[in-house]
Amino acid sequence: QVQLVESGGGLVQAGDSLRLSCTPSTRTVSFYAMGWFRQAPGKEREFVASISGSGGTTDYADSVKGRFTISRGDAKNTVYLQMNSLKPEDTAVYVCAASARGPGAIEYEYDYMGQGTQVTVSS
Repeated sequence: QVQLVESGGGLVQAGDSLRLSCTPSTRTVSFYAMGWFRQAPGKEREFVASISGSGGTTDYADSVKGRFTISRGDAKNTVYLQMNSLKPEDTAVYVCAASARGPGAIEYEYDYMGQGTQVTVSS
């Protein structure tokens, strides 16, 4: 069973930056597409960003385009989400996901999901 462990969340002020990391428990997913989703209190989980197995293709939700960047580490095993110019509406639990099918914005297309890391942005 593959486990995905997120880290890097925290409490920041509006305009600050954070970098989230997602580390799989096995290198099996090194070439899987990876994605980030988030869930704010009282809301459904939503797509944030995705990256292909090679790292060559990325996609973003309109709400984070130009502010967030998804990338893969040199060994492709760790995936990062660089979040700049954070806004209070970015407050949510951020969850990492892995897909053998390829990158996408649909949660059920992902094979594995982590437990999440809390990001809180104060105004």
